[in-house]
Amino acid sequence: MSEDAGTGSERYAELAGAGPYGVRPGHALITLVEPHPGHEYAYNRWYEDDHYYAGATAMPWIFAGRRWVAPKDLQELRYPETSAVARPVGAGCYLSTYWVTEGRYDDHMKWTVAINRRLNRDGRVYQDRTHVFTAFQDHEATVYRDGAAGPRDFHALDHPYAGLVLQVVDAEGPRQREELLEWLRSRHLPKLLAGSPAAMVMVFRPTPLPGDRMTYVKQVEGVDTRLTLLWFLQEDPRSCWASRFTGLDAAVEESGLGRVELVAPFVPTVPGTDRYVDQLR
Repeated sequence: MSEDAGTGSERYAELAGAGPYGVRPGHALITLVEPHPGHEYAYNRWYEDDHYYAGATAMPWIFAGRRWVAPKDLQELRYPETSAVARPVGAGCYLSTYWVTEGRYDDHMKWTVAINRRLNRDGRVYQDRTHVFTAFQDHEATVYRDGAAGPRDFHALDHPYAGLVLQVVDAEGPRQREELLEWLRSRHLPKLLAGSPAAMVMVFRPTPLPGDRMTYVKQVEGVDTRLTLLWFLQEDPRSCWASRFTGLDAAVEESGLGRVELVAPFVPTVPGTDRYVDQLR
């Protein structure tokens, strides 16, 4: 019997020969998760040793990924205190980010829904965790500090950045979101990036999860009003927090275009280790 029997492998060459296959991160999976108390080590080992691969990077059209962590001292820097995203605002000590090839969102979603059903059926989904903020998102803009110099946005999850700041902003409605995006892209972000330790900011908007998603992942909120910003830092966020990242909520509020619902700093995990796990609580 052929090794391909029953696997559909004969279609791989056919599928590879058609459709978009660029390297632009047209879409992202951004997922903020809180392991339940007492399950921090087990959750981290499951994600590091299995789920990062089987549940993400081994799938078609995800071409880059990176995990981030917020020890307790970084959790305590988050604001605003009352957040529509994280309740309480310190919830979600692990953040995972992945790039999906532009134009391949629908293809990827068909695979990811099916593979997660299989993983769940096979007992390879860790249940003692809560999805705080999980969404597939469409890429809207990238603003660079140094123009054409330096890594591009498709390098961002492979380049050894020292930190990341997740910022979530809500507008009043769809029209206001377009105005907010333009203000961020053309005025606000270039000004903040100048001379800062942030090399780039990527801006995304969330998309609805499919109706056949796994039941432990709640439907995405704010698909018509929300923007998600990822700031990629060349320094540990602790070293620049007070000078660069406090007051982002006030600046957006003063614009009259939206309100900040979360500003949260992270550092990269060290793959294959339990570094920082003992610093989460």
